[in-house]
Amino acid sequence: MLNDPPASPELGACYIVGNSPTGEWTGRSQCIAGYTSGGWRYIAAAAGMTAYVKAAGMFAQYRSGAWELGLLRGTGLLLGGVQVVGSRLAAIPGPSGGATVDAEGRAAINQVLAALRQHGLIES
Repeated sequence: MLNDPPASPELGACYIVGNSPTGEWTGRSQCIAGYTSGGWRYIAAAAGMTAYVKAAGMFAQYRSGAWELGLLRGTGLLLGGVQVVGSRLAAIPGPSGGATVDAEGRAAINQVLAALRQHGLIES
């Protein structure tokens, strides 16, 4: 997102205008500014609008009055038609008790649980 329009924009170039625009972009906060043969043209951001930000290599989405860069929202992730990530599940306690303690097994289980918690897939 830029606040200052580029000095020599290419025809067809588009930018997400930042929160404190200057120059020809003054008063166009959060708009998409596109450069045409007739000068700058603006599209007001609307809830749910999505734009690909080439410089960052990711998508931005307009939500709750601001652009979110690189965040994906949903209820699950399907790869090849198979859900591989879904909603966060309840916490899973680490191993404890038992007649025979396997230190290596417990260490491995604790590492798996730590990774799941770090990625937000289960509660802490």
